[in-house]
Amino acid sequence: MSWSELMRARFGRPPKKTGDGAPRTWKQRLRKAFVYATVTAVVLALLGIAGFVYLYKTTDIPEPNAEFLTNASVVYYDGGKEELGRYALQNRDSIPLEDMPDNIKQAVVAAEDQSFYTNNGIDTKGILRAFFNNAKGGSTQGASTITQQYVKILYLNQERSYKRKVKEAILSLKIQREYSKDEVLEGYLNTIYFGRGAYGIQAASDVYFNKQAKDLTLREAAVLASVLNDPNDLDPADGKEARQALKGRYQYVLESMAGVGNITDEEAEEAAARLPKFPEIPAESTYGGQRGHLLAMVKDQLLGMFKVDGTPFTEDEIDGGGLRITTTFQPRIMTALEDGVAEAKPTEGFDKPKTLHVGAATVEPGTGALRGVYGGQDYLDSQINWATAGGQAGSTFKPFALAAGINDGYALTDTFEGNSPIVLEDGSEVENQGDTSYGSSVDLVQATEDSINTAYIDLTVRMDDGPEKIIAMAEKMGIPPAKKRPRNGGIPNATPGLEPVTGVALGSQTVSPVNMANGYATIAAEGQASGVYVVEKVTDRDGDVLYQHKRTRTRALSADEAADVSFAMQQVVEAGSGSTNAPLSDRESAGKTGTATKTGGAVSSSWFAGFTPQLSTAVMYVRGTGNGQLDGWLPTSEDGLEGYFGGNYPAKTWNAIMEREHAGLPVEDLPEPAYVDGDNPDGVDEDYVPPVETDTFEPEPTQQPTREPTEEPTEEPTEEPTQEPTQEPTQEPTEEPDCGLLGCEPTQEPTQEPTQEPTQEPTQQPTQQPSAAALRRERD
Repeated sequence: MSWSELMRARFGRPPKKTGDGAPRTWKQRLRKAFVYATVTAVVLALLGIAGFVYLYKTTDIPEPNAEFLTNASVVYYDGGKEELGRYALQNRDSIPLEDMPDNIKQAVVAAEDQSFYTNNGIDTKGILRAFFNNAKGGSTQGASTITQQYVKILYLNQERSYKRKVKEAILSLKIQREYSKDEVLEGYLNTIYFGRGAYGIQAASDVYFNKQAKDLTLREAAVLASVLNDPNDLDPADGKEARQALKGRYQYVLESMAGVGNITDEEAEEAAARLPKFPEIPAESTYGGQRGHLLAMVKDQLLGMFKVDGTPFTEDEIDGGGLRITTTFQPRIMTALEDGVAEAKPTEGFDKPKTLHVGAATVEPGTGALRGVYGGQDYLDSQINWATAGGQAGSTFKPFALAAGINDGYALTDTFEGNSPIVLEDGSEVENQGDTSYGSSVDLVQATEDSINTAYIDLTVRMDDGPEKIIAMAEKMGIPPAKKRPRNGGIPNATPGLEPVTGVALGSQTVSPVNMANGYATIAAEGQASGVYVVEKVTDRDGDVLYQHKRTRTRALSADEAADVSFAMQQVVEAGSGSTNAPLSDRESAGKTGTATKTGGAVSSSWFAGFTPQLSTAVMYVRGTGNGQLDGWLPTSEDGLEGYFGGNYPAKTWNAIMEREHAGLPVEDLPEPAYVDGDNPDGVDEDYVPPVETDTFEPEPTQQPTREPTEEPTEEPTEEPTQEPTQEPTQEPTEEPDCGLLGCEPTQEPTQEPTQEPTQEPTQQPTQQPSAAALRRERD
């Protein structure tokens, strides 16, 4: 058998031959395969390099991830030193590299990328590892350079794939060429997440050690360089296991610093012996408690303001522009408001006490600065701020009518109808509290002291265009008009229901405690009105002034007219409806009680507002959605006063607040009355004798309203939000109220909380307030 036949029989095919006819050996075949493989590898490498070069040339540095460019805007209390809160997409406060201590820069470089200052910005091994792990179905690992980490955070996402690694490498090379090492390190340390909601070294220094980055010690710097490696597992506040894990990484950081010569072995050993002390930093929510109400107010005001260059503040600028916002709020006043409410607000003796809401505000006379507010419940539970949502003013609106009357030519000595009821031309009636008659000739001091409805109706109808003059005076003193307009002052800048009706002095319009306090502050400032405000100054991160409040004052009343109004209101505190609970222990004060009734006569809000020469404070009580019935619900107090009287819990709360607010302030007296003798067309009683001080007074009546209430609150509180809100709620009614000649009944409640709604109020003490319209009385 021939050789060919033998091979064919054995292998089924003839053997391959070399060029000279001899078959190839296995070594020859192996050599050929190696050549083919080498050529293929070279070709693939060249293609890879060409592809990488192509990608490098065609890949542009993208726009950074927007949120990583933001800086928190910091809000400060009055004076610009103590922080109130922050607006932030990310809690970051970027600082220049020179403001960072060497120890934190050295610790981070030693632990994260020891070749940072010499490498070209990429980790080739890391890229190859990502490629092969991905090819095998595994997960990629770390070992990225600081530049790569910075690129991943600032320009890419957290996807773990070789594609992202390649793009990361390309961008890292580009960043390396366009930015210096110091610029990269500064950006990295201002961008990286350290845990506890802190982005960047400045914010991290604050949340971990309650200090600025420039003040970090070696131990503290080593801790922060450790936790940035794994913020979720290395936070010492998370327990013993996390603390032990942190200590291991902490020791590695110190050893690395010693290894590269940043510190000596002795310094590393001494620091590694123990972790630094971690101060107790209260775990406070940004919007928790009353703070949320303040921050929401400030933001709402900023969004309606213009910078010095004429451009408006925007929400993006507020939330991430690194603004520095100084407010008018004072911690001392805020504490006084909170503690005063806590002391005086009843919490037992009636059902569902959580549905009782208090709004309070304090304004500084002569400046309009809002020094503090109490908005109600914790902001996280209820976003309605009752200091701005308000309620119907009731008899707390009478001082504006008194001011209008004196300005129109009437005097404190002039007398008016005090009997109850009085019948108007349309047949409707106006009654005093408890239908009490005071005689047909009561002067304006007594009318104010005893809150006599009929006398104030009589004053209104005697003035030509009386309702219009009362409204005009109220607006000059700080109460906003009925309709919202951009040029209006006030917080809020509208007073729903402020209509020119005969009963305007009885207070059916919805007024906020903030605006009521500011209106009364005009009286305390001897007739000079100032617009209420909360933002004092705004600067950018570099300290350049973007906004500076300019205080302005206008003359609403003459000093003598204001003195007469103040004197009449002083009698309310000393001998009238507020005398049981309002008087301050060491100084004079003036004020006015108020209650509001809704259709059917049920009491729906209760007030006390008053002032000293230094401060003006208004307190309001409402129930449920803001229109719930107070009479028959709030308990009678130990002094025998019905719970719904303005002279009861509101006056007690006002007193508790003002006593705290005035602690340490010098005593200043209210002005003596001027007894302005205007051109009264009705004439002046020549035999009038000014009232003298007396130790006796008639307290508020203790009887219940004589009309049975017909309207109960229609809604009890429902489930309330548990997360921090991102938008301030709408608080003022937006629909037009239904108005008659005696006043208005609101038609819409505050829109963001199931436990509140504005209301209506007639007189200083609750009673029967007719819902029918009233016509003008004939002039005497």
